[in-house]
Amino acid sequence: MTKDKLVQEARDPVHAIAARLRHERETRGWSLSDLADRSGVSKAMISKVERAEASPTATVLGRLSGAFGLPLSVLLALAEQAPERLTQHGEQPVWHDPETGYMRRAISPAGSTVELVEVSLPPAVRVPYPASAFAFQQQQIWILTGELEFLEGEVVHHLAKGDCLLLGPPADCVFFNPTNEPAHYLITLTRR
Repeated sequence: MTKDKLVQEARDPVHAIAARLRHERETRGWSLSDLADRSGVSKAMISKVERAEASPTATVLGRLSGAFGLPLSVLLALAEQAPERLTQHGEQPVWHDPETGYMRRAISPAGSTVELVEVSLPPAVRVPYPASAFAFQQQQIWILTGELEFLEGEVVHHLAKGDCLLLGPPADCVFFNPTNEPAHYLITLTRR
């Protein structure tokens, strides 16, 4: 493998996520079957993701992070580790959900106590997360452009440009863009 290929793979979020998921599973001594049972994600899908043969969807990552007892943001931050205190825009890890087109940009440098994440949610896309994905963090959503319908347990929040929502206790959640335009928002995450 060439040096350029190694550098490209090191910056590729699919490979970084694959390595982190495998690391988290193996450090717990779990088999693929153990993780599948705990997450509700098929063993075949976990295997493909760990081999970087498939990019996981946001829903799959949410289920896997919940099985590990880690917030999704922490799991992704561990995969995106960078030793710098400055993350320039062109170096910020960007991950795309291959199923929905959902885009997630990790803005904050690794190790920050507050994590900033930029999200772009395409029109008519719905992304569910289990309560376990929110168990260890406090989260706020600030709408930059567009609209977002956010289902938090049984409560529906209709958010528009400039609105900011502080999430309550962990609950199953759904991010939904009910419009014909992308929704762009900033998420701040802090450990509980």
